[in-house]
Amino acid sequence: MKAVIPAAGLGTRFLPATKALPKELLPVLDKPVIQYVVEEALEPDGVDGVVIVNSHEKPQIEGYFSVDEDFEGMLRSRGKDAEADKVHEAGFLPVSFVYQDEPRGLGHAVLCAADAVGDDEPFFVLLGDYFVPDRQMCVRMAEVSREHGGASVIAVAPVPADQVSRYGIIAGECVGSLPGVAASGEEEGAVWKVTGLVEKPKAEDAPSHLFIVGRYLLSPRIMDLLAVQGPGAGNEIQLTDAMERLLDEEEMYALVVDADEGCDTGTPAAWAATNARIALEGDQATAFREAFGARGMRLLG
Repeated sequence: MKAVIPAAGLGTRFLPATKALPKELLPVLDKPVIQYVVEEALEPDGVDGVVIVNSHEKPQIEGYFSVDEDFEGMLRSRGKDAEADKVHEAGFLPVSFVYQDEPRGLGHAVLCAADAVGDDEPFFVLLGDYFVPDRQMCVRMAEVSREHGGASVIAVAPVPADQVSRYGIIAGECVGSLPGVAASGEEEGAVWKVTGLVEKPKAEDAPSHLFIVGRYLLSPRIMDLLAVQGPGAGNEIQLTDAMERLLDEEEMYALVVDADEGCDTGTPAAWAATNARIALEGDQATAFREAFGARGMRLLG
């Protein structure tokens, strides 16, 4: 079983920094964003590899996930074994690459990984500008899939009514919850059977307040549908369009999660906030507070 991470975008929100460095390699403390996502993708049982959909314009990503024996040897010769171990660990993660060299949408990016994921296995899709520190969201999604005969599962989260027009919203009904969790409606842990996907509805037309967070566990049938999917919004191949067609053939479920369980790195402000959050929650919290100073901590509230 594989996980797919689309990473072929230009990262224009981070220019001029991304002129030289892909946004996926921007660090959160001492690791690039995409390594957090790769490690999360490998957490569910049965996932044995990650397929990164890259662009030939960003060879640095492939270089990062490659073993560099000379560099590691230099570090060890200087007594930096711990640092060398971290570098080696990143290079040995089970990551492979396919390429999307023109921006044709998320659906097309996923389709680029079709040969790598195979014809008969479900697969995860994780958007690369959001990661979950405890790595459990996809694990819970896999649990929901097993409970419903291997059906596709998406992660969703509630959004205020006045913001539904900014997102893709699901239609459906709550049919239960995670085992051991007492949740219903749009509460965290509730499980919905999905009957439709509505892109950016008006508040009065929204079938729910649940938007797709950016974590998908998809049936292999989706690749067949993407292969013949016509352009949609923005004249691009949209994953949600193929998922709507999948609903005509197969069941699909949604797990309600807390969107704040994960860390957003999609904009410069969100990336900076994520660095602060991870620093404050980790073993570098004291050093971060000292470095930030009293005035900075007051600004953080």
